[in-house]
Formats: sequence, C-alpha cells, structure tokens
Amino acid sequence: MMLRPERQGDEAAIGAVTAAAFEGHPRSDGSEPKIIERLRAAGALTLSLVAEQEGEVVGHVAFSPVTFSGGERGWFGLGPIAVRPDVQGHGIGSRLVREGVRCLREGGARGCVLVGEPAYYRRFGFSAEHGLSTPGIPREYLLALPLNGPVPSGIVAFHPGFFGDAA
Repeated sequence: MMLRPERQGDEAAIGAVTAAAFEGHPRSDGSEPKIIERLRAAGALTLSLVAEQEGEVVGHVAFSPVTFSGGERGWFGLGPIAVRPDVQGHGIGSRLVREGVRCLREGGARGCVLVGEPAYYRRFGFSAEHGLSTPGIPREYLLALPLNGPVPSGIVAFHPGFFGDAA
C-alpha cells in the first residue's frame, strides 16, 4: 500500500470509498462525499491524501482551513477520513492521519482540529483539553493537535463546505 496526494481522476474513487465507509454509520448523515466535493470545488481542499492498494484507492483523508473567533490563522481541520470497509482495521486510517499531520507540520501549519472519537484520535496526540468550542459539537468531541505553537482559545469554524455552502 502507498500513500500519495490526490490527483486528477481520483475524485470518483474517493467519493465511492467515502460513501462506503460512512454507509450506516450512526453519526453520519451521508454527506461526507459531498463535503469533499464542495471543499474541492471551493479550492479549500488544502491537503488530500489517498491510500492506494494494487492500483485502487482504498482510503482518503481531507484537510481544509479552519477559522478562529480570535483571527488565528494556519490551522486546519481533518476530515472527512474514510477507509473502504473491506480493508478497515489494517492501519490504513492511522497511516493517513500520521502522514497528513506530518505534511501539515512540515508545511508550517500551526495545528489541526477535528470532530471525532477521542479514544481513537488520542493516539495521534489530539486532545479535548483546550479552550475551543464549536456550536452544536460537544466539547469532548472537538479535538485539537498543536503543531507549531499553542492551541488558541475561542470558537473554531470549519469551512462552509461542511455545511452545504462552499462560498
């Protein structure tokens, strides 16, 4: 298996992997493939990595800019992340997260935030121990990982593409 940046022609495979990974998930409304499409269309898909196995895309992770109520810049949101169901549990998602975080760090990003399961993302250094909030998200699921500097406090906003408005 190899990890690489998304390239032209991967869009349909990324959408299919994402749809399959989230199908029937209790915390999904099925919008994840559309989120990626809207981020891409808005030019907000800052980092898009795929996992490829035997020439097929089997995993994907997206990173896009986030904003803070205090105006801090250089932070990114992780997500959606997806691994094809038949290859889940083999470390593909972990590799995608680690590689994405490495790329962000090396690119000078200040940090990364996500909404997700604390027990899973803690292994990568993400924590809910910060002064951030996002309307409608319980604080324990809003996780942050500082990369170059401290975690700011205040309200974090994900790109409008997450909510159906990629303007």
